[in-house]
Amino acid sequence: MHDDEIELTRDCEAIQIPQGTKTTLPAGTRVTVTQSLGGSYTVSTETGYLYRITDNNADAIGQEVPTKAAAGEPVAEVDEAAVWEQLKTCYDPEIPVNIVDLGLIYDCQLERQENGKTKVSVKMTLTAPGCGMGPTIAAEARMRVESIAGIEEAIVDLVWDPPWDQSMISEAGKMKLGLI
Repeated sequence: MHDDEIELTRDCEAIQIPQGTKTTLPAGTRVTVTQSLGGSYTVSTETGYLYRITDNNADAIGQEVPTKAAAGEPVAEVDEAAVWEQLKTCYDPEIPVNIVDLGLIYDCQLERQENGKTKVSVKMTLTAPGCGMGPTIAAEARMRVESIAGIEEAIVDLVWDPPWDQSMISEAGKMKLGLI
């Protein structure tokens, strides 16, 4: 699918990279998928601009839209490891490493609520404070965590202390980026 030019089959909501500006790419726009990780797609247009397309718009580029699982009964106890695994399905649209291995997640706290569900608080940062995609990446992380059975609410706060640097990238992330 990469490097093949695709014509959008319908108008498609997208987010311009790196500004984070929401826009609509019109049907017929020719795009090339440059990255497809974690259920979202980074595409470039003929004008050279990059955009992020989420999985719910995958059909516009000829991909299958994932079906949503039916809501089941909340699990008795939410496993913190499951939260971390969900966070690993979120990717920076310009870097082919998930946000956990990129070292962007600083903290993850689970709090059991009286109704038996769990509230999750996540502190994350970005590789650069001026990144316009920050709110988009944080919103995706929140949505992914809230998709776990038993999670009532997820709060993802962007923080800047300590400042991110490459030493925070995991070994797996460094290998993927060719840093080791």
